[in-house]
Amino acid sequence: MPSMFRRHLLQLLPMASLLPPTAAAQAWPDRPVRIVVPFPAGAGVLDIMARLLAQHLGPALGQSIVIDNRPGAGGTVGAELVAKAPADGYTILMGNPSLVVNPFLLAKMPYDPLADFIPVTLVNVAPLLLVVHPSVPADSVAELIALAKARPGELNYGSGGIGSTPFLATELFKAMAGIDVTHVPYRGGAPALADLVAGQLTFMIENVPGTLPIVEAGKLKALGITSDHRLPLAPQIPTVAESGLPDYDVVGWNGLFVTRETPPSIVDRLFQELARILRSPEVKQQMAALGAEPGGNTPGEFAAFVTAESRRWGRIIEDKGIRPE
Repeated sequence: MPSMFRRHLLQLLPMASLLPPTAAAQAWPDRPVRIVVPFPAGAGVLDIMARLLAQHLGPALGQSIVIDNRPGAGGTVGAELVAKAPADGYTILMGNPSLVVNPFLLAKMPYDPLADFIPVTLVNVAPLLLVVHPSVPADSVAELIALAKARPGELNYGSGGIGSTPFLATELFKAMAGIDVTHVPYRGGAPALADLVAGQLTFMIENVPGTLPIVEAGKLKALGITSDHRLPLAPQIPTVAESGLPDYDVVGWNGLFVTRETPPSIVDRLFQELARILRSPEVKQQMAALGAEPGGNTPGEFAAFVTAESRRWGRIIEDKGIRPE
């Protein structure tokens, strides 16, 4: 009997390698999955969305989802970790525009954002909010621009660092408005907001979840939403374009990426679960409360979107003369 069992086992082994991709996808995951967030905990919508997704993705996959914050170098530390991780679907990147912008701002990159990752799906898009300290004598975008022009080099703004979406949004704002203001980089948006509330900064363009409660508490003034339409969550706040800077339109985005050469079956399983989660009424409601809209496009569509974003921001950075500080 033992020798017969061995013969049957040897006959079956070659068949294991011929299992269809769906079988491989069903076998994954068999241990916890890690989502790497390349910015500090609490650093804006990126971290919030990663944690929101983890609540729903864990039960869908039948495994724990671990959020691993790896800040540093404008997001490149965390992204490099994922780029060089095993291509087995257990290390996922929660990325944002910094992923495709950093090559235009950093002299040396440890990875190629378009070649070393597989885009899985867009998680969300979200506008940002331009806010000023209450002591600033400006009640509109037009008045802030006029103040900056009257006092060149005197005003300052904070951001979570070079390459972050708020940094890019503000540098574009500077270039389009033709103003000279000083950038003060921080390790995340939260400490920058704290200094803005304390009066050590003049203004910021920052994520809605982090800023709107402070505005509602009367500790900051909101001058404009960065998208081309008002935010349903706060319809009383005008857009930056209608408040003094025509044609200004910036939204942030977040999406999931896996390491290059991750098996297609795993990418498809992950996409299918995420698309279902992002279509659910519960998640749509949760995102709306954060001033965001859910994504859920296919890997191919998301790849095309990421490539277009790389070209768009590369062109803007070059045309506006934005340089690393």
